[in-house]
Amino acid sequence: MTNRTPVWKAIATEIRGEIANGIYREGDKLPTEAVLAARFGVNRHTVRHAMSALADEGLVISRRGAGVFVASTPTDYPIGRRVRFHQNLRAAGRTPAKKVLLLDTRAALEAEHEALHLSEGALVHVYEGLSLAEGRPIALFRSVFPADRFPDLLNHIKEETSVTSALALSGLSDYTRTSTRVNAKLASATQALHLQISEHAPLLRTISINADRDGIPIEVGRTWFAGDKVTLTLSDA
Repeated sequence: MTNRTPVWKAIATEIRGEIANGIYREGDKLPTEAVLAARFGVNRHTVRHAMSALADEGLVISRRGAGVFVASTPTDYPIGRRVRFHQNLRAAGRTPAKKVLLLDTRAALEAEHEALHLSEGALVHVYEGLSLAEGRPIALFRSVFPADRFPDLLNHIKEETSVTSALALSGLSDYTRTSTRVNAKLASATQALHLQISEHAPLLRTISINADRDGIPIEVGRTWFAGDKVTLTLSDA
């Protein structure tokens, strides 16, 4: 009598082959249990068994409330004196991009007054966006700049999306990171939606200050990195 391959194992083999052939790439979301169950003519429990086996192999990762994704290698992201998003991602062999979520000018908050050494009643430009690698979200960020010093900055960001390029168009050719603080957070519902992760998934938050050559602060930024997509590394550069 010929032993029959368990159905869950056959489904796992099929999905494994599709991942190997590039039908599903790193970071891609797999079809839902209901879709896979209909495709293979089985119940959801059988599909769940197959996904569990693939997860044990490290091929997929399940994110509660978000689905099952093809596992990806975390992107190394150096934190040093010259932190440049596009440069960092290209150095890691990734294709960088940014999506603008908000461009606004408003009164500075108390913490921003202190960080940027602003006078009472000063205005700031706020740039909020989504950082992408290979078209997939890896981080949310909020960058705040003194509006008086860079009056046309938001228009330049609309053209460039790159902070470095926009600052260069505003007359600032170079700047360096003077401080970075890192702590752990849990993703809120909106952060999870943007980053395509589950709510309460781990995030790495950085709070940083950049300054010009004279040491005058020109940007205070907060970035929320998806914990399983990015590895923060310390750099002297």
